[in-house]
Amino acid sequence: MADEPLKDFIHILELMIENPYMGLIYVDTSGRVVLINQTYADIIGFKKEEAVGKHIHEVTPHSQLPEILQTEETHLADLWTVNGHDMIVTRTPIYDNGKLIGALGRSLFLDLSAAKILATKLNQLEDELAVYREEVKKIHTAKYFCQDLIGSSQVMQEVRFVAQKICRASSNVLITGETGTGKELLANAIHNASPRHGFPFIRVNCASLTSSLLESELFGYEDGAFTGAKKGGKVGRFELANHGTIFLDEVGEIPLEMQTKLLTFLQEREFERVGGTKTIKVDVRIIAATNLDLEQAVVQGKFRQDLYYRLNVMNINIPPLRKRKEDIQELSAYFILKLNQRLATRATSISREAMEALAGYEWPGNVRELENVLERAMLLADMNDETRIKPSHLPGILRKIESEKPAQAPGPTLDSILEEMEKSTIIQSLNRHQQDKAAVAKELGINLSALYRRLKKYGIPSGKN
Repeated sequence: MADEPLKDFIHILELMIENPYMGLIYVDTSGRVVLINQTYADIIGFKKEEAVGKHIHEVTPHSQLPEILQTEETHLADLWTVNGHDMIVTRTPIYDNGKLIGALGRSLFLDLSAAKILATKLNQLEDELAVYREEVKKIHTAKYFCQDLIGSSQVMQEVRFVAQKICRASSNVLITGETGTGKELLANAIHNASPRHGFPFIRVNCASLTSSLLESELFGYEDGAFTGAKKGGKVGRFELANHGTIFLDEVGEIPLEMQTKLLTFLQEREFERVGGTKTIKVDVRIIAATNLDLEQAVVQGKFRQDLYYRLNVMNINIPPLRKRKEDIQELSAYFILKLNQRLATRATSISREAMEALAGYEWPGNVRELENVLERAMLLADMNDETRIKPSHLPGILRKIESEKPAQAPGPTLDSILEEMEKSTIIQSLNRHQQDKAAVAKELGINLSALYRRLKKYGIPSGKN
């Protein structure tokens, strides 16, 4: 009796396999036929028992099932012709506990023009989808690599070393540094050096969006979620970045209300669209950046402590340019090459005097300001048919350097020097003559009344004559 349920199950399975509208064939990992139904056997002109055990290419010479065994890809809705019969074919790899054990081909046997039209449309849709995927990839692709982190200073070598070490992980990263130091460039480089480099890199400027806009931007929204919502809804940035990286720039500017929702996402890695009820799971790496002191913001109650800890799993601080001025020459050479291509200018070098001027400036705008200054200098040089950047091409920098010099106290004038000497001479004479004013006046060759005027002028006690 124990075998009865098994027999019933096998019988039901055979009935399902023997579908007059679908051909079915299954091969093992060597490509040999293990199972074939009557519909497929009729299509290829074999008896079922003859086909079993043969290599698939012996029964269907152009079969792509061996390719499925090699690539482990799935082919959906492929238009295929066998012995003059048009079919829509699906080919799938078959696994047992994660191990590949064979491949299955299913053929919808329809000698109808509608089948051709359907398959053609499906192929067109697949092609269009591939184009859209490529377009999304182009739009949301990281542009910079580790070699774009220019600078041989000790601090920049440390930044590159840490970046290369953490890129293989999926842990969250917090990049800190002043405006213009290259935080976004570093985030790009980490993504491109990571296993996620083939997936989207999506940047969100948190400072430019209100709390409600930021929520719909990150999580998306459903059709009719709010007034003005796009028909059909919108996919959020977290969905677009699935399997890739999302870069939260200026993360310290996120409103407190939105910080709570972001924290929930970081804990669960799932969310619901605005106005939706369906839970969406995604796999993304978070790289955040800020020019604020988030620890101080936590103390002030402007940033959630738990969110700070979630984001700050790995931290990289990019030092300001004024603390690595030895990199200015290398950065300048890099920007000259880059800007020549973009501006079609012909600058080849920087004079020693101009480089000294660049090194003497404090660069509050950091590397970004250096690039902008060099762009102006190269345009000025090109207008004068010059290929070398000179101090005359850096008027703004020279003015700023001059204005930054500390004000010097004015030196002593000739009159003040003479007065000091006269005062000292009178005091010495008074001491020699035991305060005898008449003797002092005689020694100095002036009237006694003139001596008294000088004593008053210099604040020297006159005493008694």
